Amino acid sequence: MARKIFSRGSERLAQAGSVAVIGLGRFGGALALELEAQGTEVLGIDADENIVQSFNGRLTHVVRADATKEEVLRQLSVHEFDRAVVGIGSDIEASILTTSRLLKFQGPQIWAKAISEPHAEILGQLGVEHVIRPEHDMGKRVAHLVRGGILDYVEFEDDFVMIRTSPPSQALDRPLGILGLRDKYGITVVAVKRLGGTWGHTTAQTVLYDDDQIIVQGSKTQAEKFSTLT
Repeated sequence: MARKIFSRGSERLAQAGSVAVIGLGRFGGALALELEAQGTEVLGIDADENIVQSFNGRLTHVVRADATKEEVLRQLSVHEFDRAVVGIGSDIEASILTTSRLLKFQGPQIWAKAISEPHAEILGQLGVEHVIRPEHDMGKRVAHLVRGGILDYVEFEDDFVMIRTSPPSQALDRPLGILGLRDKYGITVVAVKRLGGTWGHTTAQTVLYDDDQIIVQGSKTQAEKFSTLT
């Protein structure tokens, strides 16, 4: 059974838009706190009493419970949530059991953390659409950053990326509309940030300068090649 629930209010656990985060370690805990900071109500669940105590007053609800048991999840109304995150990483068996219980509900949209390729494969075979590999994904992302030229990097499916970089000399001092960057390099400059300013969308009339930062979208190969131009 679930132990005492620490709550900041008397509202129902499964409010519209709220998220259940199961496993409050480094990944799950950081995710839960960021959701709260963005105004999302969170039910945090962990089997460790000390961890649960550390989140008391920081999350909408937090409870010590064994999430591998279906009756416990139902007691906590997790089956009524729209979204659930399984952040359990240290115990693969608990991660798989918890995820399988959630899938049985056919209710919450599920994100599940995997700590290895086999773990990710099993979660995928269970039917989890959103399998997260934080260290693996961050390693890939940082690999692009350390090559130089790229200040930030986001990769989507189908070989599509968005990168933050500095404009090369070929893109300076003339309106984007006459540069033909898409035809020449296969990319689109979608936003610009002036020195000391904030981000804004580009137009055909936007002129870039050498102290700007820009966001470029396109295929991985073309966007990265553009970022290496001088």
